[in-house]
Amino acid sequence: MEQFSLQFAPPRRVMTVAELNASIRALLNVEFADVWVSGEISGVKTAASGHCYFTLKDASAQVHCACFKSSLRFLKFKPQDGVAVIARGRLDVYDARGEYQLLVETLEPQGYGALQLAFEQLKKKLAAEGLFDPARKRQLPRFPRRIGIVTSPRGAAIADLIQILGRRFPGLHIRLYPALVQGEGSVLEVCRGIEYFSRSGWPDVLIDARGVGSLEDLWTFNDEAVAHAIFDCKVPVVSAIGHETDFTIADFVADLRAPTPSAAAELVAPNREEIFERIGALDSRAISIVRYRFSMASRRLREQGIERALLLLNRAIGRKLQRTDDLQFRLRDRVREALEERKRALQTVGRRLARFDPRPQLARNHARLENAHRNAVEIVRTGLARRRAHLETLEAKLGQLSPLLVLERGYAIVTGPSGEAIRDAAEAPLGSEIRVRVSRGRLRATVTATGS
Repeated sequence: MEQFSLQFAPPRRVMTVAELNASIRALLNVEFADVWVSGEISGVKTAASGHCYFTLKDASAQVHCACFKSSLRFLKFKPQDGVAVIARGRLDVYDARGEYQLLVETLEPQGYGALQLAFEQLKKKLAAEGLFDPARKRQLPRFPRRIGIVTSPRGAAIADLIQILGRRFPGLHIRLYPALVQGEGSVLEVCRGIEYFSRSGWPDVLIDARGVGSLEDLWTFNDEAVAHAIFDCKVPVVSAIGHETDFTIADFVADLRAPTPSAAAELVAPNREEIFERIGALDSRAISIVRYRFSMASRRLREQGIERALLLLNRAIGRKLQRTDDLQFRLRDRVREALEERKRALQTVGRRLARFDPRPQLARNHARLENAHRNAVEIVRTGLARRRAHLETLEAKLGQLSPLLVLERGYAIVTGPSGEAIRDAAEAPLGSEIRVRVSRGRLRATVTATGS
């Protein structure tokens, strides 16, 4: 029985530790050659070689990770403790410790906080490289003829740009490079569009545009590749990404940032009608000046004689024509300077007028007048009430002293024919006529008897 067991037992294979690790590595390379793992970064360490090592963990487990220098340089952001990420890579065995690890090739942040961290890290890096240096930013052409646009052909941004550009300066040549502005492949398409216009040299100015969206939607324009494409572009670039409150890395690298795609069209294209009006005004002024000088030359002709005058006239005409040519060449350059100066003067006058606006003073005087009117009315009312009370008091006193109150008790007032009061019976002889005033009415009587 023992011989039978030994005869059919599988042959024993003894492996070295290196062979075991190599076998495990081969299995891992087949089954886990491309995996995505989410977790939180912990214990970040960067070696002198440029490689980065950290741990990716969740609530109940962890895995060691390594990101070699060749992959680390292309990450959207550098690993940092406490940041939730999604790591992509392959599993491998580290022979020295006999443990498996994840070799990270790409790293994507999870959540708004991580995206903001990636944004700040890239912004700091590119600023140190000089991509945001104001000294390298170029002026936009004053009168562009050809405008290149890199954006989605189906978005609202291109419709706004074409409508406003056509209204402000009809006849501009516009060329669109259709590109995805968010999602997978958008970074490559945007970079290709910018590189196409830079390489061709066709446009006088380039606009990269995208409508409003969340931070994730605008992330294409926070990519380092897009930033370098804008930096390397040979024509001025206007960045018109999102809305007025949205800022991307592309905004900092571009020669000019527009708050919206509509604003980009306003900044790039001048208003043709305004330009025509300004040129017309300058043309009229130049003609008036030439006419005046010709008039002065004619007058000098009459004063100095025909031959001398003809010589001077020919010389003067030559100088005037030369001067006219010079003015014509310089007119376009001077138009913008003159208009800007007038605009600044108008703003200065507007600020001065605002300081001398009489309306606030009139409002204060009106308030004071109303307050004085209310006080005067109150004083008059108080005086009338006081006088009315005094009059009522006097009336009450007068009523108490009135002789009519005595008549109410049955007494009478007797007067003579001439109205004098009779106080003594001797004052009314017999046969004389007297008048008697009682409480209610008057009586006439004749004295028929007297007594003491």
